[in-house]
Amino acid sequence: MNGYLLDTHVLLWWLSEPSQLSAQAKDAIAEGAHAVYMSTAAAWEMAIKKALGRLEFPGNLEEVLRKDHIEALPITLPHALAVADLPVHHQDPFDRMQIAQARIENLTLITRDARIAEYDVKVLRT
Repeated sequence: MNGYLLDTHVLLWWLSEPSQLSAQAKDAIAEGAHAVYMSTAAAWEMAIKKALGRLEFPGNLEEVLRKDHIEALPITLPHALAVADLPVHHQDPFDRMQIAQARIENLTLITRDARIAEYDVKVLRT
């Protein structure tokens, strides 16, 4: 698999504040030449924050993602187990899952989080 995996904040900016993204990140997401994914870990993180009243996102998120050609990347058993092999540069469990997924699926992780670049994973900084 090749393509891009959007970190949670990148997905949120794409949906509501695209000016926060670099031109390179916007082009990578919009160009259509490569598959673009959001981890179900990102959806889980967003749902938790929404339930706590700390985040809003479109109620029709699945429809919006389909329109933007962003595919959901399910969490598989190999993804979950791979988290154990990651060095502890980063404590956030959602980011660690996305790092594991990007590594296993050979995806470039689009993020602004500098700590993610400390891992053996392809990164496109926003």
